[in-house]
Amino acid sequence: MSVLEQVKKIIAKQLDMDPSELEESTDLQEAGFESLDVIEMIFNLEDAFKIDIPFNANETDTSQMKTVGDIVRLVETIQAGGSMPKISTAPTSETPAGETPA
Repeated sequence: MSVLEQVKKIIAKQLDMDPSELEESTDLQEAGFESLDVIEMIFNLEDAFKIDIPFNANETDTSQMKTVGDIVRLVETIQAGGSMPKISTAPTSETPAGETPA
């Protein structure tokens, strides 16, 4: 089974739908995913693919996890030894030094 097929199966089970209803371009939020679903999906992906996804709800940039295809690429990147993007908490020109970005 391909990574795409496995990811679709995991997401479809969480959303109580048939995997054939999901495409790589399917937007997870539009399909019904909520914030807690992301956490559950991370656990399910780790179990299914025997990988460690360094996910922290306060630090992980979930903007790279919007579609089914994004999740497939995330799994493939981690399998290849890559890592997830993190949210930068460094001050920017719009964030005064000493303050945390919102």
